[in-house]
Amino acid sequence: MPSVLELVNRPLITAVCTPLVLGMAAGLTTRTSVKTWYPTLTKPSWTPPNWVFPVAWTSLYIMMGTAAHLVAVSPAPPPRALPLYAGQLVLNLIWTPLFFGAHLLGAATFDIAVLFGAAVATAVEFAKADERAGWLMAPYCAWIAYAGSISAYVWWNNSAGKGGKGGRKEL
Repeated sequence: MPSVLELVNRPLITAVCTPLVLGMAAGLTTRTSVKTWYPTLTKPSWTPPNWVFPVAWTSLYIMMGTAAHLVAVSPAPPPRALPLYAGQLVLNLIWTPLFFGAHLLGAATFDIAVLFGAAVATAVEFAKADERAGWLMAPYCAWIAYAGSISAYVWWNNSAGKGGKGGRKEL
């Protein structure tokens, strides 16, 4: 099986479909929890309606894949750029099963905090290879910060001992 790094150095469609398909697969594994458990949580007022998430993630995965492809086909990609991309993609894919699958709100919040740092580092490295690639990662970084604020709020307000309704206190 080819690695993520090999997949982004293929046609643009492969680079785009890699995060898109992986993200959809992670989401499908937790869709029951999204419908049954997630509505029981105390969420911040800035939480968007549920329909926003698949629209946002689809757009972001397309931009991420396009950015990775631009870097992969650039004349001299920085040596850390694509490994950082692969690492942040793994962190991204881990968040969904942590949060929605295992209900490990603290671990999911820690993951998304690390993901934010990795995504910003990726954007910086991507910009060194192709400025457009760096900018394509900017909305993703902003969304991770936004989603991280929701994750932290949910963890804090739904943890055992805080009067929460279903989260787990850990970390």
